[in-house]
Amino acid sequence: MINELQTFITVCRHGTFAAAGERIGLTQSAVSSQIKRLEESLGFALFDRTGRSATLNAAGETTLARAEEICALYAKLGDLPDDAANRGLLRIGAIASAQPTLVARALARLRQSLPLLRVHVSPGVSMRLMDDLDAGSIDVAVIIRPPFGLLPELAWQPLVQEPYVLIVPAGTPARKDWRTLLQEQPFLRYDRASFGGRMVERFLRREGLQVSDSVEVDEIPALIHLAAKGLGVGLVPLVEAHLPLPPGVRALPLGEHTFHREVGLLQRKPRGGSPVVAQLAQCLEEAAKVPRARGSGRPATRY
Repeated sequence: MINELQTFITVCRHGTFAAAGERIGLTQSAVSSQIKRLEESLGFALFDRTGRSATLNAAGETTLARAEEICALYAKLGDLPDDAANRGLLRIGAIASAQPTLVARALARLRQSLPLLRVHVSPGVSMRLMDDLDAGSIDVAVIIRPPFGLLPELAWQPLVQEPYVLIVPAGTPARKDWRTLLQEQPFLRYDRASFGGRMVERFLRREGLQVSDSVEVDEIPALIHLAAKGLGVGLVPLVEAHLPLPPGVRALPLGEHTFHREVGLLQRKPRGGSPVVAQLAQCLEEAAKVPRARGSGRPATRY
């Protein structure tokens, strides 16, 4: 029944069954079926239905508060109290580029103080990991800062800023600047559905640049290798995990027009405080201060 309760909470937060489905990766009919099962189990309706619309009723409002309490308690079942905390389970969600760098260095530090702590790292894109945190299936998320406001119950800790550059095939004439190349060459686009891709789209609009889309993909390494194959140019963040760049590609700085993506730690604001999460946050902050690998160019901005 936890899944149904979590889906119910998502519907209430996002307004419609369709919007909730998009957030949690279910079809609208699957969301509707879960809500129906929940209502049948409770013995009363949670929504007043008129045609295709559904409005939360008084019973639904009362149930929502209780469902949030139940899901919050359920999310803490894996936590162990006091002196047994170092034997518990820490569930981390992290974007792919942060796992072999920030997260790996932080876990090496965390292991020194909590050698018996079990850690599970879940991969995913930033939006999905936000949903996992919201649903209580992970304890913290290392993601790109969302391009929209955060819910008041969430806390954001910035870790590192990564500058965007224009990646071009190695044989590209050096005399051409980045603005000319963007408008003349096929454009390798960072997926617009991702947080990082949205930043690229805003940048292009702000600069008034028209590009000829060629390939759109969410993986930064894929964009780099496509450029190395001579298939176009693209705007990507200069990420530590992807450096040094392969021989067939080079990066052009954007100068005063440079924009950045911010990677940080997202967690729920602790009521009583979680010492394990607090230690992880400290370890991540220390890991962000480690100089980048040789050949990586300028270090990312650190906090």
